[in-house]
Amino acid sequence: MAAYVVIQAEVTDPDKFKQYQELAGPSLAAFGGKVLSGGSDLERMEGQWPRPTFVLLEFESVDKAKAWYASPEYQKAIAARSGAAVFDMIAVAGR
Repeated sequence: MAAYVVIQAEVTDPDKFKQYQELAGPSLAAFGGKVLSGGSDLERMEGQWPRPTFVLLEFESVDKAKAWYASPEYQKAIAARSGAAVFDMIAVAGR
C-alpha cells in the first residue's frame, strides 16, 4: 500500500538549504520515493497552516518511508539543513 510523507517547512537560510536539497534528492530516489507536489503557492482553505512551504512525497509503504528517514544518506541531509529550515513531517498510509 502506498504511503505519503507530508512536510510543512519554513526555509530560514536559502543558501544553506541548497546543500540539504542536493543530499535529500538522491536519498529519496534511493528508497523509491518521489515528490508528488511541493511549493509555497498555497491556498489555505481552513484552519491553521503554520509553515509557508508544503511538500508531498510518495513511497511504496510506511516502512519504506521510515527506512528512508532513518537512512545514513537522509540523516546527512537533515544535518545539512540544521539552521537552514524548520520542518514538520508525518508519514501516513494510503487507502
